[in-house]
Amino acid sequence: MKRLERIFVRANGWAVILILGAMPLIVGANIGLRYLTGHSLSWADEAARYLMIWMTFVGAGLALRMGAHVAITNLQDALPGPGQKLLRGALVLVLLVFFGFMVSVGIDYAQRMQFQLTPALRVPFLYVYAAMPVGFALLIVHLLLVAPQFVRAGTYKDARDEDGGLREGANG
Repeated sequence: MKRLERIFVRANGWAVILILGAMPLIVGANIGLRYLTGHSLSWADEAARYLMIWMTFVGAGLALRMGAHVAITNLQDALPGPGQKLLRGALVLVLLVFFGFMVSVGIDYAQRMQFQLTPALRVPFLYVYAAMPVGFALLIVHLLLVAPQFVRAGTYKDARDEDGGLREGANG
């Protein structure tokens, strides 16, 4: 199971790296062409924008996994140990419900946009809006993988750890 989790986290990380790498290549090529030839790529800005949307949603699960999202811990810190665990458990359940709802909303919205084409790339907006349900589905998987340790100890798994080790998160 740990091996599958490492493969999943690495694949997710490489997806973010590839998307992040593609954005400056596209924008840089567009700038170079504009100054060297006087012509630019009509689709470059649009492609970079949509890649940024995908990067945000695909990377959100990795940020959740490492405790990198904003957290306000005043209530948790004021509670005794068992109360903290109960609060963290409730938080995980609320997040799972919310993420599941957003997957559903994202699928519905992406399907509604399947016949509308992007202005420059001329691809269906379905591929742009699919980032939302994909990203929230990834958030669900990452949350389920870190939830047991988070609820018990308030720590997060560090995606950079090869052995699946733990590091103190924002709430730790």
